[in-house]
Amino acid sequence: MRNAFVTTLMKLARRDKRIFLLTGDLGFMMFENFRDEFPDRFFNMGAAEANMVGVASGLASVGKIVFVYSHAPFVTERCFEQIKVDVVESNANVKLIGAGSGFGYGPLGTTHYSLEDIGVMRTLPGIAIICPGDPIEVECAILAAAHTNGPVYVRLGKSGEPRIHQKPLKFTLGKGIVLEDGKDLALIATGTLLETGKTVSQILRKNAGLSVRLISMHTIKPIDQKLIEKAARETKRIFTLEEHNIIGGLGSAVAEVIAENPVNGLLFRRLGVRDTYTSIVGSQTYLRSINGLSYDKLVKFILNAIGRKAASTLFSKKVLSKKNDIGLGLI
Repeated sequence: MRNAFVTTLMKLARRDKRIFLLTGDLGFMMFENFRDEFPDRFFNMGAAEANMVGVASGLASVGKIVFVYSHAPFVTERCFEQIKVDVVESNANVKLIGAGSGFGYGPLGTTHYSLEDIGVMRTLPGIAIICPGDPIEVECAILAAAHTNGPVYVRLGKSGEPRIHQKPLKFTLGKGIVLEDGKDLALIATGTLLETGKTVSQILRKNAGLSVRLISMHTIKPIDQKLIEKAARETKRIFTLEEHNIIGGLGSAVAEVIAENPVNGLLFRRLGVRDTYTSIVGSQTYLRSINGLSYDKLVKFILNAIGRKAASTLFSKKVLSKKNDIGLGLI
């Protein structure tokens, strides 16, 4: 995802001299080409995120389109007051780019886990929040952010995320994408767990005989209310999937839509990190597993929720060892 971000930003910068990039002491191997080609529009601000956001707001006030890059928890939570006062209240044209969302930087420890950032940013009026699910969605998200007048937060993974979309993508800010249609249940995934959602959908479809509607909800704010309402009416079972606390993120956003537009007999469950701190350090795959976000645990949860028993054959090596698997999560 990070490479897709840099490549897209370079293309934008060549076409638009208003594009600036600020980084918080990160991206030395990523941003060298940008720095060399646009030396007057690249600034390494050091590990001083609050100051970086303030500078970005100042640049935006004189007509620049400013991209601010750092680890997801640092570019949202560490400088929240500056985002609120300097960026959002003035509708500054600042694009916050948070890398390594969820457990993306798991080996670096709990300070680098990003499990509250969506919830924090959703409280701010007028800011758009985009969580692309693969490199193709990243490219579309950066283009959409650049052409949106006002603050945007784009939540990226770390690296190595597989390409999910194989066809040209029709991407509209605030409109989810139906990747697979189905009538038995809807699985609404966002960001780094879109690939996991696709695998879970395939397991349920091929081995449990369930018709699953898989939705990529790349925009959390504004949320695609009509798509959620349609899925609720037509499937009567909705599961949200995110690498984030279940409070404040995608699950909460979908729950708000459902609460205000109730559907009789609807089953709704949020799949994500429960309301707890993860004090364990490890790989992203391991941390997902112990938080119930591995393929096998997600499939079992969904089957139990709809009253179906999970057969052991659902988790054969053949089913769970596809080329794009990030990890089996059978720890």
